[in-house]
Amino acid sequence: MSDNLVLRLRRGFFLSLTISDTPHYPYLLPKGWEWCKLEDIAYVVSGSTPAKTCFVEKAGIPYIKMYNLRNQQIDFDYHPQYITEDTHNGKLQRSRTEVGDLIMNIVGPPLGKLALIPPTLPQANFNQAAVLIRPYMYKEILALYLKSYLEEMSEIDSVTTRGSAGQVNISLTQSQNMRIPLPPLAEQHRIVAEIERWFSLISIIESGKNDLRDTIKQAKNKILDLAIHGKLVPQDPNDEPAIELLKRINPDFTPCDNGHYPQLPESWCVVPMQLLCSLTNGEKQSGIERVNLDVKYLRGEREVKTLTIGRYTPANTLLILVDGENSGEVFRTPIEGYQGSTFKQLSINDNLNTDYILQVINLHRKTLRENKVGSAIPHLNKKLFKAIEVPIPPYNEQQRIVEAINKAFMSLNLIMESL
Repeated sequence: MSDNLVLRLRRGFFLSLTISDTPHYPYLLPKGWEWCKLEDIAYVVSGSTPAKTCFVEKAGIPYIKMYNLRNQQIDFDYHPQYITEDTHNGKLQRSRTEVGDLIMNIVGPPLGKLALIPPTLPQANFNQAAVLIRPYMYKEILALYLKSYLEEMSEIDSVTTRGSAGQVNISLTQSQNMRIPLPPLAEQHRIVAEIERWFSLISIIESGKNDLRDTIKQAKNKILDLAIHGKLVPQDPNDEPAIELLKRINPDFTPCDNGHYPQLPESWCVVPMQLLCSLTNGEKQSGIERVNLDVKYLRGEREVKTLTIGRYTPANTLLILVDGENSGEVFRTPIEGYQGSTFKQLSINDNLNTDYILQVINLHRKTLRENKVGSAIPHLNKKLFKAIEVPIPPYNEQQRIVEAINKAFMSLNLIMESL
């Protein structure tokens, strides 16, 4: 085999390809395959950041940053930025993207972000944390190989360069010199056909998984619906009627019409949510360092961040999200801290089973999300929340209902986790 291998490419021209001097690097390839450099089979160039004066609010050229590479796709709706057309065609001319180009991040962790430029971005540019890869051929297989290569390389310090604050970087030269296993052109077509066949099967499986997830969600809602209609567990005539429980909450309580729940058992009552719980703020405190109990921390998406002023919240407190798209979501605080500004403390009366009321709130989450108020920032419709009709069974039955829900949900969650 000569040092220069001439291959006919899909675009109808020829490429002089430099073959690796190490035939078996980094492993032995099938007969007819060759190791080559990425720059031999693709245009590879890094991005850059222009001056602040080159950025415009709207009606400019989309400027991709690494936070726009999400789930192996370009999500330009997430914090979009734009540069002027003159900058795009001038200082950043070499990094102008085309539809179908690959964008690969070279600054991590994590490395391994890779996405195709979609038809929705016919013109775009990008910053220096990525390289553009415009394959002359072999695009479908190349994207899969690069993703695997990056994931492996991000774990090998000797291949990458560590920057400040633990950054892992790949230089443009390292990107251009990536070793790529190149199959013969006819085999490339066969590989692509096989990949597409398997991806088609995977899509069918994923579709089935999504259908099963939807079915599980519907099953959970049905279980909750049966629970609040008195049909999930049998009634016990020896249980104290709910009206006695409610009179301990409010001595002046008088039963009202069941409204949407005319078929409830005789020992049940229907009351508005405002009689059962309240939404309050924690007591303002300052000078003491405590954890900031915001949404990202409570969801496990952020490390501990501390504040020295805020509204004090004890450990094991229920917080309900009152601002944002997911208003109505309830969290229990694992430790004491200062509650985030988007929360209210949810206090449920001690005469009730807390988990039963939380399941009722959970059943109404969709309604609460769809009826938020406010334009700039959507808020929980507190009036609607307080007016929710809550079917109250005897206390002992509340406990039995919660146990039945937990048992059923445990089985459904095991199925969900196995998907």
